[in-house]
Amino acid sequence: MNLGIEGKTALVCGASKGLGRACAEALAAEGVAVTIVARTPDTLEAAADAMRAATGARITAVACDITTPEGRAQVLAACGQPDILVTNAGGPPPGDFRDWTRDDWIRALDANMLTPIELIKATVDGMIARRFGRIVNITSSAVKAPIDILGLSNGARSGLTGFVAGLARKTVAHNVTINNLLPGPFDTDRLDKTMKAWADKAGKSLDEVKAQRAADNPARRFGVPAEFGATCAFLCSVHAGYMTGQNVLLDGGGYPGTF
Repeated sequence: MNLGIEGKTALVCGASKGLGRACAEALAAEGVAVTIVARTPDTLEAAADAMRAATGARITAVACDITTPEGRAQVLAACGQPDILVTNAGGPPPGDFRDWTRDDWIRALDANMLTPIELIKATVDGMIARRFGRIVNITSSAVKAPIDILGLSNGARSGLTGFVAGLARKTVAHNVTINNLLPGPFDTDRLDKTMKAWADKAGKSLDEVKAQRAADNPARRFGVPAEFGATCAFLCSVHAGYMTGQNVLLDGGGYPGTF
């Protein structure tokens, strides 16, 4: 399927590895010029080089902290007004809510709610003026089925979800859609960190916990980042203009509900 986005421009956050990188790779493969953002310069540049070699697309790498006003200004100066925005930030650490301070909560809100909102605010009017825009927020399956040790993530990402639900109904008339992608267990560094917390709590090895978690999923495996990237690319395509305000769950069938 031709996604119809060749020649468009995109900004993808948290794109040096994992799900963010998979989204950037999928867009680049469609001929999109992609600005990728992450904090670690070496890892980011290596990812950019790999994408250029694989796709021939124009890839701009900006190493900064996207959760700060300075970082956002740096990124927006580099990419201008993107047609596609993929927001993504590393989830806050797992733990017990009794141990979290106000500063812990503010950091979680800054990264996983307020930064996406600021990026949307900075780019959505340009999309509306051009009558094309696709915004995809990478959140978490925990928005739909909260995970006890991820309370910081549960709270912050749910706040973003509520905000998007209202805004997405206002922008779609201008061919600007806003949707959320909710990953379940994908084989990434983030998964290992969460599994390690569970393993330590249970007194088991990481390998034991990962094997059991994979076996418990209806798919009997973890997700592959490229699968996630392909879904993101479709949401950014010309074919998805009638789809907005949705929470798209990719979890191998792990969520047991009907709705």
